[in-house]
Amino acid sequence: MAASNLTVRLATSAVAIPLLIALLYLAPPWAWLLFIFVVAVTAASELFGMTHAGERGCRIAGVLLTWVVVGAIWLRDPRVLLTVMLLVPFAGIVLGLARPGDLRGSALRIAGGGFGPLYLGAGLGAVAALRLRPGGEGPAYVLLALTLAWMSDTGGYFAGRLLGRHKLYPAVSPKKTVEGAVGAVAGSVIGALVARMLILPRLPLGDAALLGVLGSVLGQLGDLGESLLKRSAGIKDSGGIVPGHGGMLDRIDAVMITAPMTLLYTLWRAP
Repeated sequence: MAASNLTVRLATSAVAIPLLIALLYLAPPWAWLLFIFVVAVTAASELFGMTHAGERGCRIAGVLLTWVVVGAIWLRDPRVLLTVMLLVPFAGIVLGLARPGDLRGSALRIAGGGFGPLYLGAGLGAVAALRLRPGGEGPAYVLLALTLAWMSDTGGYFAGRLLGRHKLYPAVSPKKTVEGAVGAVAGSVIGALVARMLILPRLPLGDAALLGVLGSVLGQLGDLGESLLKRSAGIKDSGGIVPGHGGMLDRIDAVMITAPMTLLYTLWRAP
């Protein structure tokens, strides 16, 4: 079963990665934004399906609010961004009042409706906004953010299967191990260094290594956070749209952390 799942994962990646690279480097920036909007539909539907189970109207509202946050980050206008960040949490309260449902679960719906669009919108908005970096390096920084997350996941997967002995956080994710977490950091650092060598030669070596470490550690925390949410909702995978990887949220939970981190790096320190 594990070998079969690995084969499906590799086949999915072999198809998806070249398409992503082509979209980043050959298509105009607006096409990348449209792609992010499509991803947001699936990810937000999965997230609000957990926090607002059976409430289709609230799920649609959650998708629209996520789009608003992504668009605000893409526009890079501080006034628009601040306005959206202040109003979206209030919208979560309004949604909770409009459809209170079972009062025992209303706190989760209000928190999910207010925080969910900010969480998804910030992560996906960062993936979108990195594409706009001046100097032609935008696609490379997008790939760096994705590489930090996916190489961390790959390193953790193989290190955990081959060497895993000590449980990392069994209450939340029973299969994750300390050895897998260390392998994840190693995989992320290797990915960052390879990305520097191939597509980001101006990125300082020390910065690349540090981004690899931080990206993996923070990305694993994001992964554990999503696992906690799924366990609280009583489900194993957020969905099944990505063959071999579960749902969209299962695939991008670490990217939701590495992309904003990479965007902040480009704003504050990148050469």
